[in-house]
Amino acid sequence: MPLDSLTSLTPLQALGIPVALIGSIFLALGAQFQHRGVAKVDASTLTDGGSGLSVRQLLLLVRRPSWVLGTLMLGLAVVLQLFSLYLAPLTVVQPLGAVALVITSIVNARVSRTKLDHASIRAIAFCVGGVGLFVGVAAVTTTSQPVHETQLIAVLVILVVVVAAIVTLFVLFRTRFSMLFFIIAAGVLFGFVATLAKVVIDRVKTLLLGGFHLTASDILTVLCVLGLILAAVLGSYFVQTAYSSGPPDLVVAGLTVIDPLVGVTIGIVVLGEAATAPLWAAFAFVIAGGIAIYGVFQLSKHHPQLRA
Repeated sequence: MPLDSLTSLTPLQALGIPVALIGSIFLALGAQFQHRGVAKVDASTLTDGGSGLSVRQLLLLVRRPSWVLGTLMLGLAVVLQLFSLYLAPLTVVQPLGAVALVITSIVNARVSRTKLDHASIRAIAFCVGGVGLFVGVAAVTTTSQPVHETQLIAVLVILVVVVAAIVTLFVLFRTRFSMLFFIIAAGVLFGFVATLAKVVIDRVKTLLLGGFHLTASDILTVLCVLGLILAAVLGSYFVQTAYSSGPPDLVVAGLTVIDPLVGVTIGIVVLGEAATAPLWAAFAFVIAGGIAIYGVFQLSKHHPQLRA
């Protein structure tokens, strides 16, 4: 396929990129403050929430100013992410959260007074480089497509299966899991949050343009909203649990890699956002995703705070 036939972003869609980048800044700062709040709760209760935070610990978190501030920042990050999804395709703006990893790593190194070594920096470079390559390819090969009922049903069915699997594993093996399980679980769930948010936003956009003519199929949109809330609540719980057993930049690394990879994969496979993409783009997506995931595992292995 010649280059001039590749899909390009319109000026309005391109605006979604800086909006997503600003959201990444708030994501990074919010993660740092939430991590501080979780650490203080762990210290005050003399317990480790690494296998799952208790109800008492969750209630204590709400009383921690640092955690509340972090939550507000993350809320603003979500609003900016939703606005970016309104403007641009999911496959373009969702991976840009990787910028938060760089910011979080720098901030956490200063706060914890822990110097990142060459192995950690290399791992972060793999994460950001892999996601950056993903964004570059997606920006010129993907576009938003109308979402049909069968696609909505497919996304919801997949979500139900994934949630059931994660909850079952958590209930049966929670004390045996490492922090990586909670990071991966949260990343997968937030990938669905982004996808369902994009679906709902596109449907609302259609209603606004069409004069709010509701149909029987809009029950699927309502189910998408409920699925979004469920995935967001469970994902947030796993994020807080991950904060109990590891540094915030490692948690953000997992989220900013796994979250977009899941969201973009659904966007490509189910929603058809890469329907007109050339064959080379598919290979590029796989390679870029592999590089980013490799970076996450390397960071979990070499992070200085985990070796201390």
